[in-house]
Amino acid sequence: MCASSAAGAVCRWPAPNLRPVRVAQGLGDDPRIGEIVVTEEQLAAKVAELGDRITADYADRPPLLIGVLKGAFIFMADLARAIRLPVEFDFMAVASYGSATKTSGVVRIVKDLDVDLTNRHVLVVEDIVDSGLTLSYLRRTLAARQPASLEVCALLVKEGLQKGDPDLRYVGFRIPPRFVVGYGLDFDERFRNLPYVAEFADGNE
Repeated sequence: MCASSAAGAVCRWPAPNLRPVRVAQGLGDDPRIGEIVVTEEQLAAKVAELGDRITADYADRPPLLIGVLKGAFIFMADLARAIRLPVEFDFMAVASYGSATKTSGVVRIVKDLDVDLTNRHVLVVEDIVDSGLTLSYLRRTLAARQPASLEVCALLVKEGLQKGDPDLRYVGFRIPPRFVVGYGLDFDERFRNLPYVAEFADGNE
C-alpha cells in the first residue's frame, strides 16, 4: 500500500504469513541434532515482532539491511518481508569458524559490501552473537565508512560468552552457550535448512 506525503509516496506492505516448513526426510534424524532450542513457531512470532519494531523505529528513514553471510540469509529474508518499509539490501561474508564448532579467534572479510554507507541508516542483520568478536570487528569496519546510524539486529545471543555488553538494538532470543544449527546456522555447511534452531554435538566440542 502506498500513501502520499510531503516527501513523496511512502509504501508499506502487509506482514507475511509465514507457514510451517516440512523438514526433509532424514534431515532432522541425525543423531548429533539434540534438543530444539527455538521452535519454528517461536521464530515466526519473533520475526513478526522484530519487523513491527523496526518498521516503527525507521518509519521516516528506511534502513539499508546488511546481512552477514551465510548464517543470516534465512533470518534476513523473513525479517525483510516483515518490515513494512522500502528497505534496501547488501551482504557481507565474514569468517571466524571454519568447520569447527568454536570460533578460531581470527576474523576476516570474505565478501565486502557493494554500496557506499556514507549517510545511510544501516541495520546489520546477524544470525548469532557468541563471543562478540565478529560483531565488534564488523562494527568498527562499518562505522569507519561514516553511516548516519549503525544498529544491529541479532536473532540469537549466547548468554555469558561476551566480555562486554554487545549493545544490540534488536535481539530475538537469548540462548544457552551451546553450539546450535538450523534456520541458517550450520555445521560444516549442513543443517542450515532446518526450520528450527537445535543443539548440535559432533563429539569435538
